Amino acid sequence: MNNSLEPLKVTIRPLSDVPESIATLSEMFVQEWGPYYGPGGPGDADADLRACCKRDEIPLALVAMNEQGQVVGTGALKPDSVGAEPGEGPWIAALVVSPASRRRGVGTAIMNALIEKARQLKFPSIYISTDAADCLLKKRGWLPVRKVPSLRGPISIFRLDLT
Repeated sequence: MNNSLEPLKVTIRPLSDVPESIATLSEMFVQEWGPYYGPGGPGDADADLRACCKRDEIPLALVAMNEQGQVVGTGALKPDSVGAEPGEGPWIAALVVSPASRRRGVGTAIMNALIEKARQLKFPSIYISTDAADCLLKKRGWLPVRKVPSLRGPISIFRLDLT
């Protein structure tokens, strides 16, 4: 495991191009969101990921892979997410980076690729919910919309205008 914080070079690919990564990503979902995807939880990580195996319509997921071809993260564009209200969307959701690859630019690379994909699909804006990245999102031009309760505690909803 590399503990340095130097940037990690990654390739971002559509999940539809690397469906063999679903098993690894499912494990990441269980580790990150155990109460939802873990034993006894209501979620089905495998099914949620399989639903995101699309290229030009949502839901779709992108996968970050390191130079060795190992899966190090993912994120999705979905029609809704935690805290969504009618008429809002799409949403950046299910953004997770493996613990060994965090703080090395992987999450930013995934998010930038999702923003670019939303632009290609001609969405005028996108949304995201977070319980920890308020300052980071504001620095990157995201606009705060509201705060809402969630299973993990209060979360903030943000919007990014793409036009």
